[in-house]
Amino acid sequence: MRSGPILIAIAVAACGGDSSSGDGDASIDGTPAPDGAPGADIGPTGNPSGSCSAGVPARGRLVDTTTPDHVVGTGTAASCTFAALQAAVTAGGTITFACGPGVVTIPVTATLTLPINRDTVIDGGRTIVLDGGGAVQILRFDSPNFRALDTMVTLQRIALVNGKTTPTEAIPSPRPAPCSQGWNDGEGGALYMRDGNLTIIDSVFRGNHAAPLGPDTGGGAIYVLGSKLGVVIAHSTFEDNGASNAGAVGGLFAELNIYDSLFQRNVGEGHDANNNDPAQCSFMNNGQNEIGSGGNGGAIYSDGASVDVTLCGDRIVDNHAGTNAFGGGLFFTSNDFGGDLVITDTVMAGNTGGHWTQVATGSTTNAGTAVGTNTHSLTITNSQLQGL
Repeated sequence: MRSGPILIAIAVAACGGDSSSGDGDASIDGTPAPDGAPGADIGPTGNPSGSCSAGVPARGRLVDTTTPDHVVGTGTAASCTFAALQAAVTAGGTITFACGPGVVTIPVTATLTLPINRDTVIDGGRTIVLDGGGAVQILRFDSPNFRALDTMVTLQRIALVNGKTTPTEAIPSPRPAPCSQGWNDGEGGALYMRDGNLTIIDSVFRGNHAAPLGPDTGGGAIYVLGSKLGVVIAHSTFEDNGASNAGAVGGLFAELNIYDSLFQRNVGEGHDANNNDPAQCSFMNNGQNEIGSGGNGGAIYSDGASVDVTLCGDRIVDNHAGTNAFGGGLFFTSNDFGGDLVITDTVMAGNTGGHWTQVATGSTTNAGTAVGTNTHSLTITNSQLQGL
């Protein structure tokens, strides 16, 4: 992960907070209702106060799951075991649940491995919570290739909470600051995907955490690496997730398209961003003289060449980049200035972190104080962005 081809002076945003909670029939704070509560569901999803005027594209609409390949459970909460879920996810295909009325939480005690050679749809029907217990990454799709597969994973009407990735590849030490500290792995607290394509619809990601420190790791809720067809997120909620970079959602060479979604209180937990500077660090890491230990992208992070980021109808509030890092709401660096940034019908407020806008072409040259970006072009329409 890179902070851009040049170092930018830090300017911490100071706009007031602007948090909100959605509406719905779960508890008042938006947390899932107790298991089995009649009529309850996983709580509010998506932006409670706006939407994308152009509408959500077809890929961001609910998949028909009326004829599933696998049904987890036989009609009661007790029948919805982790073993039954694991068998269904391992096989792939369309997965639904029969767990009785109300919300059912399934503790995930080992990471569920998604097949890389078959499309998978997991539909929780707004009553299923997958809980990593603060110890386990919930889902993983791990192909050895890069931007090659057409395989699609769709998660809809489900909550993934308390997922946690435990990193194992420590940056060798001792090496004094400003050389990078922390970890080189540990991405994706709830979901890690390499060389797959992801769609999230009407879902909740809350309290998930990835590696807390490191220049090239991140994705408190989701991290997608090397995706051919990119990521689509629609009408979903990301709250209280954290990672070194990309507090909620991170993409590396993975296009991000996010519609009608809410991001709040997500945190980039690293510090001092990231750059390659042999004058300040003589040690090598990931083939570079890396300085800084992350913190970029309090809510959303995108890095890579010639990938676009589209935000439409989103509410991105009260997220925080790390100390001396960038993009409390959005960090987007297109390394070749080949990717475009489009922001429409979106509110960003109360986010903190450094910011800059560097645009290769076009007349719009300022994305406000919640964004750090190198982009080919910048389009802002009908949006309220802090600092503008």
